Amino acid sequence: MTLPVHAEQPQRLTRKPEEAAPMLGVGRCGVYELIRTGKLRSIRVGRKILVPLSAIDDFLSGTK
Repeated sequence: MTLPVHAEQPQRLTRKPEEAAPMLGVGRCGVYELIRTGKLRSIRVGRKILVPLSAIDDFLSGTK
């Protein structure tokens, strides 16, 4: 069985810090600093750090 060529990819619910940086208006190091200080929630999967889209929304709206 093969998938149709036009099948949509599922929406990703997380972003890498490098992808979250322009969404937040800071650089990559700024994202890691926000994570380190607890101002931006993140999850760790093995060695990878991911930022949930909900965490970005919470940070931008000023809620935690």
